Amino acid sequence: MEKFLQKYREAGLKLTPQRIAILTFLDGNTGHPTAEEIFAAVRETHPTVSFATVYNTLQALKTRGQLTEVTINPERKHFDPNTEPHHHAMCSECDKIVDIFDDFSEALKLPKDVGAGFDGFSVTGNHVEFYGVCGDCTE
Repeated sequence: MEKFLQKYREAGLKLTPQRIAILTFLDGNTGHPTAEEIFAAVRETHPTVSFATVYNTLQALKTRGQLTEVTINPERKHFDPNTEPHHHAMCSECDKIVDIFDDFSEALKLPKDVGAGFDGFSVTGNHVEFYGVCGDCTE
């Protein structure tokens, strides 16, 4: 547990009991939870936690590169604790998100003329989002 928390200390995050509960919930979580879902889960063990604490912690993690934000619906942001390069497939019906770890670098080609002001543009990374309807929602 100490090694787990050390990475957040090194990122400059003050570790309160409530923040530790949030971090523990996120650790290894592949469900891409929303702030509301994180709040509900953490509140079970920390009934005094506020939504503001959850939201502010998520923003602090995002700012420090410890979390990414994934948006299907602009009104419901999802959070991904996996900051390794990967892509997402998202169901537009149920908001389910799954990680895709394939490398699409070779398949993605920029046009020769990217646009004004982008002469000499060099790609340093990419992120692909696939939108559709999952098998559960099409049944």
